Amino acid sequence: MLRFFFALAPYQRPCYPLKHSNQISFQESRQILALAVPIIIAQLSQTAMGFVDTLMAARYSTEDLAAVALGSGIWLPVMLSLSGVLMAITPMVAQQVGNERLRRTRSIFNQGVLVSVIASIVAWLVLRNMAPLLELMDVSGSLKQKTISYLEALSWGLPGMMLYQTCRSYCEGFGKTKPLMKIGLFALVCNIPLNWLLIYGNFGFPELGGEGCGWATTIVMWVMAILSVIYLKKSHHFRKLKLINTPRFKLKQFYNLLRIGIPIGFTLFIEVSMFTAIALLIARLGETVIAAHQITLSFTGIVFMIPLSISMALTIRVGQRLGQGSNTGANTTAITGFAIVFCTAIISCSLISLLTVQITELYSEQQEIIKLASSLLLIAAFFQIPDGIQVAAIGILRGHKDTETPLLLVFISYWLIGLPIGYLLGLTDILTPAMGAKGFWMGLVAGLTISAILLIMRYRSIRKQCQNFDTA
Repeated sequence: MLRFFFALAPYQRPCYPLKHSNQISFQESRQILALAVPIIIAQLSQTAMGFVDTLMAARYSTEDLAAVALGSGIWLPVMLSLSGVLMAITPMVAQQVGNERLRRTRSIFNQGVLVSVIASIVAWLVLRNMAPLLELMDVSGSLKQKTISYLEALSWGLPGMMLYQTCRSYCEGFGKTKPLMKIGLFALVCNIPLNWLLIYGNFGFPELGGEGCGWATTIVMWVMAILSVIYLKKSHHFRKLKLINTPRFKLKQFYNLLRIGIPIGFTLFIEVSMFTAIALLIARLGETVIAAHQITLSFTGIVFMIPLSISMALTIRVGQRLGQGSNTGANTTAITGFAIVFCTAIISCSLISLLTVQITELYSEQQEIIKLASSLLLIAAFFQIPDGIQVAAIGILRGHKDTETPLLLVFISYWLIGLPIGYLLGLTDILTPAMGAKGFWMGLVAGLTISAILLIMRYRSIRKQCQNFDTA
């Protein structure tokens, strides 16, 4: 049945000879890590900005913290989904770079700018019309108004974030990850004093509370965008390509970018929305359960930056190898990438298992929360392995510009397998006595394991089609 399913979604990219490539290359591992480490630092800097926002809003007032938390739960899925569309630029550019057709990347960049403009308009409209959703969530009074003010302030920053994502994806296609790492670190440095000025009203600035947090983030987003544009304009590597100009619409490349990018955006939305759904479902179980779940989610989210960054590096390397006409090299990259992610997952699993109590004590001093969060972290430790493998497989498939089928596989694994199992284990007595939050995290382990298996099968299907092409 699975063989029939994969036949419905054949791999239609050009295939090249694939011989004796089932091996791990230490030289390739160095190349992957050279790309991945700056991406990890850049990703952690963005995560740290969210942590700083939460911490500084919490010190201002509990209600402003709640407004920032609610607003973040709304704007982050919007931003991630739309940014996912622009991630299609990376494999498209990487294949042209591997083929040494650098001037063709200029048109891809131009179409990315046009898509970012459309995404910005969508994001702006969505964030400025959230009042009905907040009413549906029974958020009212001053909390509702503060959340709306926070979101409206952020709405002016998302166009900058979309432009930054376009520049970032384009640079990553060339394998240039260090400049974006530096921009991310600079943004983090800017975020702290801006929050201090606008949240608390220091040095004569208006005291805006949670809304000030939104304006600080908006300014930082535009700083990142402007610095990225300056880098593309001034860097000797990109200067000759003359990227900064009035973009010209090209239907074929615009369509290709959307065809590859929209499934990436939906994949990210499926992942984020599943965690949102779990948070809503366990809300009835009390504050202790919610706090323990949030601690586990927060810490594992930080750890997830490592396999995610390796996945992004794999997209770059696989795309460049395919552009060079080397399926052998692309497969060597894939095998090596799986090995790196597996090793990092084993290390993460071991450390989390050994340090569950110490980790939870960093977040809370309440013994009930520490006890429950520690048990959840123990389950989350084992989900590091399938999670790492499945995100690596997604990165490899994106390097092949294969995004539609992975979207379907992720949807099946998360929403049709993982979440229902979590619901049955967590809130019903059908399979076992209701396990609460533990049941949902076990469901996540099941869903991620199925996702890893299906995505590896998809990659093997692509390889097999290439081998059949070679022998035909």
